[in-house]
Amino acid sequence: MKALWVLNAGSSSLKFALYPVEPDLTDAPALTGQIEGIGTQPRLHARATTGERFESGVPHPAGNDQDSQHQSALDFLLDWMKTHTPRLDLIGVGHRVVHGGAAHSAPVQLDAALLTELAKFEPLAPLHQPHNLRAIRAVGRIMPQLPQVACFDTAFHRTQPALAQRFAIPRALHDEGVRRYGFHGLSYEYISRQLAEVIGPEHASGAVIVAHLGNGASMCAMRNGKSVGSSMGFTAIDGLMMGTRSGSIDPGVLLYLMDQKGLDSAALTRLLYKESGLLGVSGISADMRNLLASQAPEAREAIDLFCYRAARELGSLAAAAGGCDAVVFTGGIGEHAAPVREAIVARSAWLGLALNAEANTRHATRIDQANSKVAIAVIPTNEEWMIARHTLDLIGS
Repeated sequence: MKALWVLNAGSSSLKFALYPVEPDLTDAPALTGQIEGIGTQPRLHARATTGERFESGVPHPAGNDQDSQHQSALDFLLDWMKTHTPRLDLIGVGHRVVHGGAAHSAPVQLDAALLTELAKFEPLAPLHQPHNLRAIRAVGRIMPQLPQVACFDTAFHRTQPALAQRFAIPRALHDEGVRRYGFHGLSYEYISRQLAEVIGPEHASGAVIVAHLGNGASMCAMRNGKSVGSSMGFTAIDGLMMGTRSGSIDPGVLLYLMDQKGLDSAALTRLLYKESGLLGVSGISADMRNLLASQAPEAREAIDLFCYRAARELGSLAAAAGGCDAVVFTGGIGEHAAPVREAIVARSAWLGLALNAEANTRHATRIDQANSKVAIAVIPTNEEWMIARHTLDLIGS
C-alpha cells in the first residue's frame, strides 16, 4: 500500500496517522494513534479504519536521553505499522511543526539547512518545537532517503495585515522577530476549506470567527477564508484561557511575581504553561469534561471564566474582521461541549447570534436559529489530513 506518514511529536507523546494514496489522498487514514508516556512507560494505542483497536507496550532505552527515547519509539512504530499494513510503501512523511517564523507562509520540504533555521524558533515554542524537530531528525536516521515535509502552525496567519502582527515595542525588536505569529493554523486552514459547503459561499467569503477550543485554545478571524487576526500572538500561551495555560495576562503581573515572589524564568514558565488556566482556577482539573460534571463552585467559576474570555475575544476579532457573518466551533471542547458553546453564544447575542438549543444539544453541524443574523456551525477539525494533503502536494505521488 502506497501511503503517507503523518507525525505530530510532543515531549512525551507521538501522534501518528497513515494515509493511503490510491492514487490520490484518501479521506480516512488506514491507521491512527499515538505512543504515550515516552521517557517513562511508553504505550501504543492505535485504531484501524475498520474500527479494530490495538494496544501494546513499547520498548524504551534507560536514562533520560530524549533523542534516544524518541528514536526508539519511532523505530518501534515503523516496525509495528509494517506488521499491521502488509506491503506498506511509504512515499513521504508530513510533520506538524509549530513555528515557521515570519518567512514561512507555506509547507516546505525539509533539509539540513532548514532544520538549523527552524531550531532558532525553539525559544518561541519551547513545549513543541524541540520535539517536532527531534522527530524529523529521528525519521531521517531511520530512512534518510524518504522525503519529509514541515507543515507550520503559524503559516496560515501570514496573510494578516502588518499592523495585526505588530506589538507596540521598539522597532528593532520587531525586526528581530518579536511579533504576533498566531497558531493552530493547520486547524484553521482545514476549517476554511469546509466553510462554503457548511455555511454557504456568501457567509464563507465574509467575516468568519473560528474558535478552536481544546486543551490549547485560540480564535481566528477570517475574511474570504484568509486569516486577518488571531488571539494567539508571539507564543502559544497568548489569548484565551486554556487547560493549563493562562492566556493573556497583564505583563505587570509577571514583573510582580519576579520582584515580589522571586520567580525566575523557569518558575514563570511552569506557572503560566502548566499550573494556570482551567486547572489553576478550578484547582480540580484541566479537563473541561471533568469540570462540567463537577458540582464544585470552583469548577463553575473556571467554566464561566473560560466562556467569558472566549466571548470577549470573539468581540475583539469581529472588530478585526470588520463584522461577524459566521461563528464556527471546533477542537475537543468546541466540538463536544454544548454548554460551553451555549454560554459563549449567549454572551455574544449583541452581535446577532441566536442559538438553536436543540441542535446545539445534539451537536448538529448548524446550530443557529432560522432568524439568527449570524451563521453558527460546529465543524470537526482534521489537522492530520491537512498535513497529508500538503505533503502529497509537495512531493508528488
